Amino acid sequence: MSSKDDLLKGKKILIVDDEPDILDTLEEVLSPCKVVKAGTFEDAKRQLETQPFDMAVLDIMGVSGYELLEIAVAKKVTAVMFTAHALSPEDTMKSFRGGAAYYVPKVKMDELPQILANILEEKTKGQSTWKSFVAWADPYYSVKFGPNWEKAKKELQEALK
Repeated sequence: MSSKDDLLKGKKILIVDDEPDILDTLEEVLSPCKVVKAGTFEDAKRQLETQPFDMAVLDIMGVSGYELLEIAVAKKVTAVMFTAHALSPEDTMKSFRGGAAYYVPKVKMDELPQILANILEEKTKGQSTWKSFVAWADPYYSVKFGPNWEKAKKELQEALK
């Protein structure tokens, strides 16, 4: 078992997405964790309000992800935004400003266990999770979004100083 699995082992994670195949894949990818799945906003809201979670992985579209982010932040649940359709520097910044710990494009789903383990490690050390986000996302975002990403990246870096 890798140290990544050790960090995630037994962590209770809420995964929220309106696509059942995505939920199934995430459950498989996050096998070291205790995963609770929610396919609707209502179900996710109920889960967040009735039980404790170490982390939440929230889709943005289809399940009112930003509204769920507010609830997760209020409950002190570390939230990661997870999206295919809302992938943009603007939504990345909205996630950052809303209190999310990270922002993951669905095309990077296979990297989620390592990302979540890194987030847990950084939070334990009292470090910002967004510094590693910038390092991780910069090559992908630079190619995909160009100047729009450069502006958002600068704002992120200023906020993290």
